[in-house]
Amino acid sequence: MSDKKRVLITGAAGFLGSHLCDRFIKEGFEVIGMDNLITGNLKNIEHLFANEFFTFYHHDVSNYVHVSGELDYVLHFASPASPIDYLKIPIQTLKVGSLGIHNLLGLAKDKKARLLIASTSEVYGDPHVHPQDESYWGNVNPVGPRGVYDEAKRFQEAITMAYHTFHGLETRIVRIFNTYGPRMRLNDGRVLPAFIGQALRGEDLTVFGDGSQTRSFCYVDDLVEGIYRLLFSDYTGPVNIGNPDEITIKEFAEEIIKLTGTKQKVIYKDLPKDDPTQRQPNISLAKKILSWEPKISRSEGLKITYDYFKSLSQEELYKKEHNVFDKYIKK
Repeated sequence: MSDKKRVLITGAAGFLGSHLCDRFIKEGFEVIGMDNLITGNLKNIEHLFANEFFTFYHHDVSNYVHVSGELDYVLHFASPASPIDYLKIPIQTLKVGSLGIHNLLGLAKDKKARLLIASTSEVYGDPHVHPQDESYWGNVNPVGPRGVYDEAKRFQEAITMAYHTFHGLETRIVRIFNTYGPRMRLNDGRVLPAFIGQALRGEDLTVFGDGSQTRSFCYVDDLVEGIYRLLFSDYTGPVNIGNPDEITIKEFAEEIIKLTGTKQKVIYKDLPKDDPTQRQPNISLAKKILSWEPKISRSEGLKITYDYFKSLSQEELYKKEHNVFDKYIKK
């Protein structure tokens, strides 16, 4: 019998989940990964299969969750996270943020485990406050195209806090801002892989709107460090984890063109409905309670990410995913 602490990570085959599996294995935990593979990819974790302290279950947490034996920590990262995904599978998105978290809260309560949920900057919607701090309640359209994701995450926060206050369950809430790095899906609709994919294929880079909307990009290793520190902190409220280095989408497209050395130009399309115009985290709380702030510059992180995407096969590079978000673009 191992004396290692045991952690369940849902969404283990996804972008963030797989990096968390790596981190907890490195830190000496026994890791149980769980994923229904609806958006995850086993390639992201296949290097862990030979490790005796890693176990993977192909399972949908929205149905039920059972884990034998003791369990010390639960990290809930199972959810579609890009517009292409959550507009293609809206019901599953809502279920994993409601039924899924309910099942995991029950499991954590039964096992007396600490649970951390992956929330998102999307709970702030198209914000009227800039930069966004944890006290801001948001500006969200519950019946708009993004509502299935935004409201799933907002409900997830609410029920998690209810279990904390009513049952005394140990819980943590991380609000994740735009994150990038190796293992992102190249054609998942998010701005960074979309730009790099277009550059690698020799296509013009598509900017929606006039490009003045902003994002703040955090490299995945920095994010994982923030999540790790939050899990083992004593703080139970939501905490922003992201990089406050804000950039406009137009400037970012120009950075990608310079990085890739391609000759494409930037083309413009109308902005999709409810697309946030500003996104920048206020990380004062994370600095104070976690002594955390991002260390990896955008130029350094982009180089690593670009090298990863360049290593992909031609099949992966040219695989097209139907962008259901197109129908929400104003004509």
